[in-house]
This record gives sequence, structure tokens and C-alpha cells, in this order.
Amino acid sequence: MWYELGLTIFGQKIAYTELFGQVLALAVVFLAQRRSLLTWPVQLVSVALLFTVYASAHLGGLATRQIVVGLIAVYGWYAWVRRRDPVFGVVVRKGSWLERSVVAGVFVAGTVAFALVLDWLHASWAPWPDAAIFVGTVLAFALQGLGLVEFWLVWLAVDAVGVPLQIQSGLYFSALVYVVFAGLVIHGFVDWNRTARRLTQAAKSPL
Repeated sequence: MWYELGLTIFGQKIAYTELFGQVLALAVVFLAQRRSLLTWPVQLVSVALLFTVYASAHLGGLATRQIVVGLIAVYGWYAWVRRRDPVFGVVVRKGSWLERSVVAGVFVAGTVAFALVLDWLHASWAPWPDAAIFVGTVLAFALQGLGLVEFWLVWLAVDAVGVPLQIQSGLYFSALVYVVFAGLVIHGFVDWNRTARRLTQAAKSPL
């Protein structure tokens, strides 16, 4: 099939869809750190390519994730267009303790529920990490669309689960990309946290 075409590096076959899909996914993190509106259209192209990769690897959670992320990308694009700031770009903020608690609860409950669904449907050979990555990704992009700094921390959790799963799936290039993701995510968290602090200070400053 066309989506199986690729190249071999160090004895490992890498499909072009995986290669370009993951490179664009890296670009999404880079663009998100800079709060660029290009984040979302690039994301849409990435999820289209990666859907074919994960579907062919029999990772139903990761394949379904691409569809949901695509829908969230449309919302995120719309939300960021409406929430622009002439000085700081996209308006970002830190979540409240209540919001953080809700995110943590949804992450855990969503992972359990979706893992049971994947297992029941025999849609994944690794339902628990597959489900955790799915739920974490959906949460991360939803929080990113809302401009919450904590979405970077959710991404770190996704990376921690994703690296070993990609290796076990034989998707070595994707595993490497996840490692690079982690570095970009940490840098993005620091940058967004700094911007949120400046926005808070600006809001408190007298006119």
C-alpha cells in the first residue's frame, strides 16, 4: 500500500507517512511554543498522516486520537484567532488548582474507561498505554486551545508513556521524536509560564 512506502535507516524501515507526520508534529510543538496560528493547520496535516501509521500498526487508541485531535485543532485555530493580544500574542494563563484537579481526574478516569473499551473491542494490543496517550493528547490539545500553561505538563506525561510504547510497536523513529518532544515541551512550558506571569503583571498594573 502507498502508506507503507518509506526508507530504511540503520536497518529500520520508516514509512514516509510516519516520517513526515512526526516531523510535522515536532513543528507543531515548535510553533505552539511561539504561539503561532500556524500551529493548527500544520497539526491537521500531521494527524492525517499519522492516522494511517497507527491504524496500520493496530493501535486503535492512537489512530482514534488523530481524528479527535484533528477536530480539536479546528477549535484551537478558531479560539486562538479570537484570543490574540497585540503585545503577547495568544493570551495564556495558569490554571487554578480546581482546574488542575479536574484535569488530573479526567486523565485518570478517561484512561481507565477508554482502556476498557479498547480491550473489549480488541482494538489495541496495549490498551492501557494506548488509552493514556489518547486521553492525555486530547486533554493537552484542549488545554492548549484554552491557553492554559498546564497543557505542557500533560504532554510530558504523554511522552513518558509514549516512548516505550512506540519502541515496543517497532516505531523507532516515532520513539525518537517523542524524546525530542520532551525537550521541546520543557522549553515550551518555561516560555508559556513566563508569558503568563507577564500577562498577569500587566493586568495588575495601573493604566
